[in-house]
Amino acid sequence: MDSCASWSSSSSSETLLGFLLRSKLSSRSCGSGEYTLGLIRECAARELNAFLWISLIAFTAYLVGKVVKLARLWIGGSRIPGPPSPSFYGHCKLISRENLVDVLSTLHEKYGAVVKLWLGPTQLLVSITDEGLVKEMLSKAEDKLPIVGRAFQLAFGRSSLFMPCFDKVQKRRELLEAELNNRLHEKAGVVSTKVLDSIMEKMHLLMSKGSVDSKVLSQHMAFQFLGARVFGEAFLGWSEVTVYEELLMSISKDAYFWASYNVTPFWRWGFWSYQGMCTKLKCLTQKFVQLCKKNYERCCHFDEKPKIDLTAGSSLACSPAMMPDNLVLKELNSQFNSSEEPCANIMGVMFHGCLTSASLIGDIFLRLASNQELQDQIYLEIVTARKLSQKDDYRPFDEMVLLSATIYESARLLPAWPLLQRCSLNGDLHLKSGTTIPAGAVLVVPVQLVQMEGLSWKNDCSEFNPYRFLSRAEKGSLSAQLSGAADDGGSKKGSYVLDDPRNHAAYLPFGYGTRACVGQKFVIHGLATLFASLLEHYEIRLKQGLKGVLKPPLTKGALEQLPSLEMVFVKRNA
Repeated sequence: MDSCASWSSSSSSETLLGFLLRSKLSSRSCGSGEYTLGLIRECAARELNAFLWISLIAFTAYLVGKVVKLARLWIGGSRIPGPPSPSFYGHCKLISRENLVDVLSTLHEKYGAVVKLWLGPTQLLVSITDEGLVKEMLSKAEDKLPIVGRAFQLAFGRSSLFMPCFDKVQKRRELLEAELNNRLHEKAGVVSTKVLDSIMEKMHLLMSKGSVDSKVLSQHMAFQFLGARVFGEAFLGWSEVTVYEELLMSISKDAYFWASYNVTPFWRWGFWSYQGMCTKLKCLTQKFVQLCKKNYERCCHFDEKPKIDLTAGSSLACSPAMMPDNLVLKELNSQFNSSEEPCANIMGVMFHGCLTSASLIGDIFLRLASNQELQDQIYLEIVTARKLSQKDDYRPFDEMVLLSATIYESARLLPAWPLLQRCSLNGDLHLKSGTTIPAGAVLVVPVQLVQMEGLSWKNDCSEFNPYRFLSRAEKGSLSAQLSGAADDGGSKKGSYVLDDPRNHAAYLPFGYGTRACVGQKFVIHGLATLFASLLEHYEIRLKQGLKGVLKPPLTKGALEQLPSLEMVFVKRNA
């Protein structure tokens, strides 16, 4: 008894097991093993019950939080003008992706500049068309929709550049924008001969079949342009570059479809086929990045004549064309989270850049092919700027104002995305007009409606008119000198300067605010120099019998997507 009492008094543990043992052993003998085992079972049962109660309380609190959040969404949504929900599923069964802009146009005419649309019991869409409210919303709502992050993560892995929460991507976006702008100033107006040769080779291959499909050539131009800037010029001579392009374009078709599932569809065979393509693209990216790193290391140790030989299995030669004049090493050498995949940002830039650039390139091709007079004016502008320049490979961007205006006008009429989408993940959004948009709502700006509104763009808002971005130049300006040289050719009636359309409140093809496209200047300058090089040597025409097809119907102010048409490139006389 003394030993038992001594053991009991020396145990000072504050656990439930210690408490039970002390209370029971004070009145009973502790020599029974069965009784001790019973105490342990009782303790385990009590701890299990405590764990279950804690789990139940936590899960209940989680559900209550969800219900409160949903109630706030319903209450906040009820205060926004818009049609009432016809059923529990909202309007999702009455609209489709193709007619959503038309539906929003009708609702804005009826309810005003801010309109709600229920897409389901937990999905509230709020559309805004007023210029002032649009700018305010895009400045305050900094987060992207969660589906954007899922699409990039499923395809390319964890990334610090393509995430919904703005706070997590802000630093990397600023670094990328600074790098692109520095590259723009260093090589303004310079088009790589290798990029042009690759594009010309593809064009001649398509021309051998009689004509060129505008969509195919546009995708190829966007891929070649972005690939050379991201990976370096030697990327174009890589033996697997064609496979890389095909994989990237195939992934772009299905990325947002598979991301639309709230639960990853492991049971779908098509999903595994899609994942196989993504895995192959990652392997190819990592393979070329390793080639770049090895080549860079060789260039640091040897001073030899550059030779590019990237065929499979070949020995890697030192090529300054590969490094360091691209974004790959700077991306890999920069600090990033250990949880992200090193090549995810690189593939994401290629994916997003190719999609948006290809759409714009295709529309520019069709506008030029259908307007021969405009094409002649741009050609004269290019030739004049070339004569005044001293470098053979230099085409001054600032002097090609009509070409730049054509690019801006094409982007206005046919933006890459019909809707600018934002959301506020952490709190309600309060607008100066008094409207409060609850947290979690999907905020959209129908870009086509805003950019084709008569009050902002006058009566010809639905017409292609690049001169809307031009104003008369002063007599002493360089543009006036260029115009004077052009007047000698007798085809230009006045001198112009480019009015930056980004200063226009209703110009939104590249977004606005903190989430605006970080590479918009880079892309505009790059496309201008590419088209200047093409138009200097070739005349673009529509295939015979296709004239007049470029007047698509306008439905409720929204311009429908232009079709892919056959074009012919005619060599200009030297």
